[in-house]
Amino acid sequence: MSDVPVFVLANLVVQDAAEYRKYEKGFFPILKRHGGEFVTYDDKPHTFEGSTPRPGRVIIFKFPSEEQARQWYADPEYQALSVHRRAGAPLEFLTMVRGMAPRA
Repeated sequence: MSDVPVFVLANLVVQDAAEYRKYEKGFFPILKRHGGEFVTYDDKPHTFEGSTPRPGRVIIFKFPSEEQARQWYADPEYQALSVHRRAGAPLEFLTMVRGMAPRA
């Protein structure tokens, strides 16, 4: 695993806002602890070509390395917290995309 940045993309539908808020409140401290950075989200993304993602929220965040992203996801505190996300906002996908290595 290299030290190129990775981006995590999520597509979810908030069905229970109160349950999802419990997740949101605990999410950011855990993300930051693993070097993660919130990039953006969009509740109405636009698809130019191909299949439109499931209606709902698309979220993008970033980690300095693949290892940090994997550690974030495997963090027992994150996994315990994600119970609220699973209960309040079912996922269509949670995908890691590797960034490009710096050019020499």
